[in-house]
Amino acid sequence: MLLLLWCLKLVYLAQSAVPECQLKRDSVSGFSRDGDILLGGIFRVHFAALQTQITFREEPAAATCQNFGLQNYQLVQAMVFAIKEINNNPNLLPNITLGFQIYDSCTLFKRSLQGTLWMLSAQELPSPNYQCGRRLAPAAIIGDSGSTRSIVLALILGLYRHPQISYGSTSPLLGDRNQFPSFFRTIPSDDFQSRGLAQLVIHFGWTWVGILASDDEYGQVGSQIVQQELIKAGACVAFNENILISRVDKNAFHIVQVIKNSTAKAIVLFSSVTYLPPLLDEMLRQKITGKIWIGSEGWSTTFPVSFEKYSEILASTIGFAIHSGEMAGFQQYFTSIHPSTSPGDSFVRKFWESVFNCQWMDWGNLLTRDNTTKKCTGAEKLENIHINSIMEFRLTYNIYKAVYATALALEDLRQCMQYGEHFPQEACANISSFHPWQLLHYIKKVRLQRETIETFFDEHGNPPVLYDIVNWQRDPDAITKHVKVGSYDSSAPSGKTLVINSSSVQWAAGKTQIPVSVCSPGCPSGFRKVIIPGKPICCFQCVQCLPGEISNPTDSNECFGCPWDLWPNDKQNRCIPKVTEFLAYQEPFGAVLATTTISLSMIPIVIFGLFIYYRNTPVVKASNSNLSYILLLSLSLCFLCSLVFIGFPTAEKCLLRQAAFGITFALCVSCILARTIMVVIAFNATKPNGDFRRWVGPQLSYMIISVCTLIQILLCVFWLAVTPPFSEYNIDIQPGIILIQCNEGSSIAFWCMLGYLGLLATISFIVAFLARKLPNSFNEAQYITFSMLAFLSVWLSFIPAYLSTKGKYMVAMEIFAILSSSSSLVACIYFPKCYVILFRAEMNTKGHLMGRGTRQSSKMKGL
Repeated sequence: MLLLLWCLKLVYLAQSAVPECQLKRDSVSGFSRDGDILLGGIFRVHFAALQTQITFREEPAAATCQNFGLQNYQLVQAMVFAIKEINNNPNLLPNITLGFQIYDSCTLFKRSLQGTLWMLSAQELPSPNYQCGRRLAPAAIIGDSGSTRSIVLALILGLYRHPQISYGSTSPLLGDRNQFPSFFRTIPSDDFQSRGLAQLVIHFGWTWVGILASDDEYGQVGSQIVQQELIKAGACVAFNENILISRVDKNAFHIVQVIKNSTAKAIVLFSSVTYLPPLLDEMLRQKITGKIWIGSEGWSTTFPVSFEKYSEILASTIGFAIHSGEMAGFQQYFTSIHPSTSPGDSFVRKFWESVFNCQWMDWGNLLTRDNTTKKCTGAEKLENIHINSIMEFRLTYNIYKAVYATALALEDLRQCMQYGEHFPQEACANISSFHPWQLLHYIKKVRLQRETIETFFDEHGNPPVLYDIVNWQRDPDAITKHVKVGSYDSSAPSGKTLVINSSSVQWAAGKTQIPVSVCSPGCPSGFRKVIIPGKPICCFQCVQCLPGEISNPTDSNECFGCPWDLWPNDKQNRCIPKVTEFLAYQEPFGAVLATTTISLSMIPIVIFGLFIYYRNTPVVKASNSNLSYILLLSLSLCFLCSLVFIGFPTAEKCLLRQAAFGITFALCVSCILARTIMVVIAFNATKPNGDFRRWVGPQLSYMIISVCTLIQILLCVFWLAVTPPFSEYNIDIQPGIILIQCNEGSSIAFWCMLGYLGLLATISFIVAFLARKLPNSFNEAQYITFSMLAFLSVWLSFIPAYLSTKGKYMVAMEIFAILSSSSSLVACIYFPKCYVILFRAEMNTKGHLMGRGTRQSSKMKGL
């Protein structure tokens, strides 16, 4: 009796304990299949859930799933297909059958969490932290698709080190091993996708970009990285708007107004497909077209967005897509699905209704059935429809890899393998009863590489980064297709991670030319960008480069000066050799000066010959023939020294020309000074007992010439020894011209040399002027006065003219001064004498020179 009472008490306690470890939940929406080891799967088979308003006065009604997704059901069948294929493989988990538990989250966080607890607690009513049923808990969870839902699951699964492999969660936060120690994924992290999207934008030259993102974990983290990468690459963000997923209309009107008012053509859309229909409908209503859409993998290949009514808006969309792989036999398996051959599949009947647009005649829907609704008979054939229109092997392939990665980890656990070697026997786990953390260890080390399947997990649980780049194109039948035009592979060498076949990209209206999305048109070469105050750096004005600067590439931020021997062309986009300039013999101006110099230099030589021929005549004798000969030769040298100033200014010419000019002119003016002094002495020596008689003779004149010339020679030697002139390339005189000239070395020395000549000429002028009252029949002093007056006038006018000219004209000015001053000396001193010698022989007598003969004297007054 006591034993019976004790048993009844135990039964009562057991029954009363059950409600205490349970949570209330909605009904299970999923299906399962038994096996030795179970795998769990969380899928959003339906797109949305209908929930009643919470009043806090009565128990909330359970959420109702709406909008069955054909492609999402394909994901469910991918897991079933992979498990079936593994069970049929004798080399993988032999004598072990894999089963599954699949749950529909309906895109609700609540249902994702409920489904996970249902699997872990192994009973219909979940109990956190308990496994209350006899059914096995899944060895690993495959799912969920959304990053935010996966974070919720990973926080719970991580507590028990329960492996979780997601096929669609891309948030970089899930790579944090401290928060999510048991999370893995077969899809790359958004950290890589965001960088790749930024590279894609920069690749096409779009620098004025808008960003739209859903305000969940997926959109916010991804868009922030895109913005950072774009700014780092020099692009600008025209706007950054969030799609409010908490609102029914997703704030579509505001976003479309921003898009409409912005000049940005390229828009990065970082969101999942669930939140896009309200936005696209509003754009369709406001007729927003002509935009370039850059899509994230969350919507760029998802079928529901590809409805033909949005084709005009989303034409030429380009974006990232999950890398697609081959699953041999899956298409045949999928087309063989039938409600009669899929026991326990709670979704197959809805799938059938969606594909064939019919309805099953159950008791539950007989009353609500419309007479126009087609009846499902079960005789429909999937082979008779265009099944490829709903086949998408991107996420499907990720699920396939996730199941195989788990199976391989289980196989390694069964064989007790570690890095290809066996564990010690005492450290091995039992495949029939193992803990989740034991399988977690093997999943971390798994490497899957069979035929077309290759995956492994790094220290953050991420797979190798590989994306396809797809472009939305319309075929001749007006059907929108996702055409692969490139790839993004982070393992590729630097500079080759992004590969795009630009010629295969089709833009709006079938154009192949890349559209433009910039804030300001590009600056052509020869201009530089100037930032507009208060605007982003991509909004600028184009300003022409300053003279002497170029900008070769377009959109240059700076202009650059050319090397010293080059100069910008007219367009200021490249440097061309500067024109070298000097007074050359080949140019007309130089040739005229050289010809004039040689011609004028012959005049003193001719006069010299004439004086020799008439050396015995009174006019020649009275002119002090020896001084005349020296003066004539020095005048000829004065003319000829101009030739040193013409031609390429070599170092030798630069050393000689100013010295030759100074010394020859010093010799010439010294001769005139000596001659003037000798005239004064000669007339004063005629007085009896005068002091000037002892100075009469050629020695005085030679001494004057020697001393005056020697001073100039010493001055020139000192100049050449201390600061000698040299040849230089002057680029500062005139833009675009290299003036090859002689640098005088010391301007003080040059002006001292020239000033000394002026001093000699001034002394000669004063002496000649004081001697102007000599007898009129001999007016030598008058001629010298006029010649010195002309000489000084030329050189005094030369100084301002020389200082105001530049380049080769400065040299020409000095040549002109040399020729003019030398010509004035020849003309004033020797032309009257030549006239008397050649044309007035009656005046060439000693008597006339001494003042005898009124008629002859009066005729000489004008000479």
